[in-house]
Amino acid sequence: MSITTRPFGQTAQGETVTQYILTNKTGATVKLINYGANLTSLTVPDREGKLADVVTGFDTLAGYLKPHGSMGDTIGRYGNRIAKGRFTLDGVTYQLAINNGENHLHGGLVGFSAKLWEGTAMEGVGEDSVRFHLVSPDGDENYPGTLTVDVTYTWSDACDLSIHYEATTDKATHCNLTNHTYFNLAGHDHGTIRDHVLFIDSDCVTATDAGLIPTGAYLPVVGTPFDLRDGIVLGDGLDQAADFAPMAGPGGYDHNFVLRKGRAMGAFATLYDPTSGRSMECLTDLPGVQLYTANTTDIAGGKGGAHYGPHCALCLETQCFPDTPNHPNFPTTVLRPGEKYDTTTIYAFRVEPEDEDVEE
Repeated sequence: MSITTRPFGQTAQGETVTQYILTNKTGATVKLINYGANLTSLTVPDREGKLADVVTGFDTLAGYLKPHGSMGDTIGRYGNRIAKGRFTLDGVTYQLAINNGENHLHGGLVGFSAKLWEGTAMEGVGEDSVRFHLVSPDGDENYPGTLTVDVTYTWSDACDLSIHYEATTDKATHCNLTNHTYFNLAGHDHGTIRDHVLFIDSDCVTATDAGLIPTGAYLPVVGTPFDLRDGIVLGDGLDQAADFAPMAGPGGYDHNFVLRKGRAMGAFATLYDPTSGRSMECLTDLPGVQLYTANTTDIAGGKGGAHYGPHCALCLETQCFPDTPNHPNFPTTVLRPGEKYDTTTIYAFRVEPEDEDVEE
């Protein structure tokens, strides 16, 4: 294993951004920047041993300084949506920014993805890590409490990428951190994930209104394109979107799957690209995952000049549920002084022999 660093540009305020490059014994790499604690690149081998970058992103900082669909970003304080940007906590009502229709999304106007974090490289045995540290002051985006956050990426010789989130606060607040990387196991510039097979171990999703805000009810997946329990070719599911009301509005998958395992640490999803043989098994100790299939993505100037269009990749954003602050029946996201937000998600990359299906 090895860690190297290089300059990755400057912010508008003149702050120097650093890229960290973690290389394992196979030559597979993870590249991270301290702007947004962002995952900019991830190369893994196919069944022939050929490396390809399987996450969308940009070759320079400029791509991350403009609207970029949150590609690779660490999201906080609150991943996903909060209805009308409003919640009441301990008798006090807080009004957050409205930045997604009439709702609050991914931490607001200047979320954690637009902040410069402090990065620390840490070499290990068979794995290397980078820890990103951030202090979000009381009132940041009108959230209560000073939130101290550490996000640690660890890359192993086995091609396991672990993301460990930790946070503490000095005042009761809400905390729901996630990562918004877009994966395409055929390569970031392959153009589509319609040919990928996706398995998610979930019996229901959180039902939503037209603005993708949970109603508080649960929608069983059986008999719907949400039924990924035996794996589905994503193109087959996406082809049903127009005739299936929950998917018609967003134009594909943009939904929170309630994980059967609950808060236990365990596997919950597998993504597989039959052509390259690459697979990605996903594990977490969180109760939900937002599957997003880049339904409205239209971004030019990606890595190597790639154009990222609709369904070019997908996100598997582990989380507590959307709008949890307004649904007491959902797993809580309240963090209080003396408590620690402590959660881990792992993306484990493997290869499958040709013509052999991934077993769930």
